[in-house]
Amino acid sequence: MEEEKVYQIALSLVPQIGYVNARRLISYLGSAKQIFQSSTSQLKKVPHIGPMIAQELKLNQVLHEAERIYSDCLKEGIQLFFYLDEDYPHRLKQLYDAPLLLYFKGNVNFQYEKVMALVGTRKATEYGKEITYQIVRDSLEDDVLFISGLAYGIDIALHQACIELKIPTIAVLAGGFQRIYPSLHSKYAYQMMELGGIISEHPFHQKPDPRFFPLRNRIIAGMADATIVVEAAEKGGALITAEYANNYHREVLAVPGNLQKVFSEGCNRLIQKNQATIYTDWAACKELLNWQSSSNKIQRNKSLLWSQLSDDESQILALLYQEKNLALDEIAWKLQKGINQLAMLLLNLEFQGFIKTLPGHRYSLK
Repeated sequence: MEEEKVYQIALSLVPQIGYVNARRLISYLGSAKQIFQSSTSQLKKVPHIGPMIAQELKLNQVLHEAERIYSDCLKEGIQLFFYLDEDYPHRLKQLYDAPLLLYFKGNVNFQYEKVMALVGTRKATEYGKEITYQIVRDSLEDDVLFISGLAYGIDIALHQACIELKIPTIAVLAGGFQRIYPSLHSKYAYQMMELGGIISEHPFHQKPDPRFFPLRNRIIAGMADATIVVEAAEKGGALITAEYANNYHREVLAVPGNLQKVFSEGCNRLIQKNQATIYTDWAACKELLNWQSSSNKIQRNKSLLWSQLSDDESQILALLYQEKNLALDEIAWKLQKGINQLAMLLLNLEFQGFIKTLPGHRYSLK
């Protein structure tokens, strides 16, 4: 298992491999270790894997770097979650651009029943901070996990409120844990670890980079059932998070603001364009998300997930239910489908958590 983790880290470090190609390789070859132990000719037989990526996978440098990163994780008490692991956040796993690997430090169960992202401007007003605190306070009886980005303004106001009220909260970072940004908020990051923690798709030594902040926002939106935008200017990171949430078909709520205030423009525009539901109070928010009844919420999600499957995907699941496990070529023969088409269908089902890959390019229900 430890050896496979090193290979998983290495896979995430390969330049320009991308999320889809990495998952395609896993789907065809079975594991990260098998990818690196395959020959160049075997790698190039996988659809869309050209000579450049195949050559990168044969270099030892990325494996040496992965070993160093894994050693640092053990020393620092950092947990690693690959996208096929049971403990990987299941809401994130459903997304096409989810990180291959997550680094986490803290103490929380990612499979929380109720998860809310809350974001906003870095130049928060007192009104925005008060609303943020009120949202957290009003959620006390509902056992909610809150997620944000540890930035100045609304983000840190959320984390501070959660720490004070002893509510679990996770900060998603745009770099590694060695250089928490902004450094002024490091003390809050460590306070959060008792009932939450910090998470990143970047290894321990990675410096924060402006390119990483929009990508960080997709994780914030992807890990949550809904995103509340408290304050936002007409442009900014909070609106990028809202856009990701909308693209992922997650609920977006926006707190309405003063028409004369610049940091109300973003929220008011989201509401005006029907890109967000107006946030009025926590009770209405719970009703929108069907959080009043846990049993109703779980059943609703399951039904929705199954209803989104295509006919081809349903056929694959029915076949695996009947046969227990099958090789890729056996599934292709029984369903009369091309290998390339079938591999992508299996990859999507695995990504959503319905099936798992077994040694020898075999598949079974999860």
